[in-house]
Amino acid sequence: MALKLYRRHRKECEGGHAEDTRTRQFEEGRRGWKKCACVIHASGTLAGKFSRRQTGSADWEKASAVAAKWEAASSWDGEAKPSLPEPTPPPPTSTRIRIDEGIKTYLERRESDRIAPATLRKLKTFTKQLRSFAEEKGYVMLDQFTSIDIDSFYSGLKLGARTKGKRLETLRAFFRFCVNRKWLTESPVSSDLKPPLGANKVTNKVPFTDNEVDRIIAACDRLGKRRWGNEHGRGALTGEDLKDFIWLSIHTALRISDVALFNIERLQGNEVKLYAHKNGGDVFAYLPDWFRDRLEQRAKEHGPILFLYNTSRRLETVTNNWRKRLHHVFELAGPFKEPPTHHRFRHTFARRLLERGVSPADVAELLGDDKAIVRKHYARWVPERQARLTKIVKDAFEDKAKPKLVMIPGGRS
Repeated sequence: MALKLYRRHRKECEGGHAEDTRTRQFEEGRRGWKKCACVIHASGTLAGKFSRRQTGSADWEKASAVAAKWEAASSWDGEAKPSLPEPTPPPPTSTRIRIDEGIKTYLERRESDRIAPATLRKLKTFTKQLRSFAEEKGYVMLDQFTSIDIDSFYSGLKLGARTKGKRLETLRAFFRFCVNRKWLTESPVSSDLKPPLGANKVTNKVPFTDNEVDRIIAACDRLGKRRWGNEHGRGALTGEDLKDFIWLSIHTALRISDVALFNIERLQGNEVKLYAHKNGGDVFAYLPDWFRDRLEQRAKEHGPILFLYNTSRRLETVTNNWRKRLHHVFELAGPFKEPPTHHRFRHTFARRLLERGVSPADVAELLGDDKAIVRKHYARWVPERQARLTKIVKDAFEDKAKPKLVMIPGGRS
């Protein structure tokens, strides 16, 4: 910043200018200006220090030369300060990681944790979306993501409120994984990025009643035929196929994607493998003989993947096809108090077990859920819970003295 010059007038000013007033060079060039010998000063900031100094001269040209010397030296005493050497940057603490390498490592780690197949599929869908977004941006390295990029990526996800809320948790978990491995110094997911309204709303876990299940099975008989063909043969898709799909869903509580791609190898005698426990050992559901025989016959007719017809093996395609078929059945079986969905078969599985006295802990293990979650969402179907509540109320009032009843006109007491 250039220094500013001005003349500061003293009490004995020859020009008669008022004491301590200040004038600049352009002012003194006006007609009628009365010259004087008051000293010219300089003001400004040098080397981070603001100051005002006399130049020691009453001549503008000489004063300007003094100020120029100070500015060149960046010092009020006119002597240049020795320049300090540029600090040597510290060596990099980590190697930059490619986005595809980070994603691959993340998925391998989560798979080694033996998470549920459905959860792993969701993670793969998420990483596929993130990789596609990076390609559109031209990004290759993880550290190219900024908070603005993540905001844009998240806002562009076309998902329901609850699903989008879960996706934000996954997004934070992925970049937290990267930070923990020193691939990034900090997460690009800003702390003020919030899930949409309704994301934390608890879903209504309403099972089908036995009457509703009977109506759904009966509606399958009113379905028409749909031709199919694959390497195992040709045939027609009928209501019997829908019955098998529904019965397998109710007897195992498997999600629609797991039923749609169900492999007969999961059936061992009368038992269906549900999932592998993280600490070792598998969890099985039991099928009655008549239904086991139906599934084994299906395998002979359609191949090991029981419900795969002449469609793509892509999970989303197969699942959506079966969701459409079930929607047709639900329309024939309606109306329902609650919207009918495939996931309600999973709730029906839990309801039937709890009504028969199976402990919430055992039901939770079969569902692959936490016992607290089962108690929270299925408490109304736990007989022991109602019995305990009934006893609490009974004990609270049973020892109270019976009130004395007084007859009043009209026969009431």
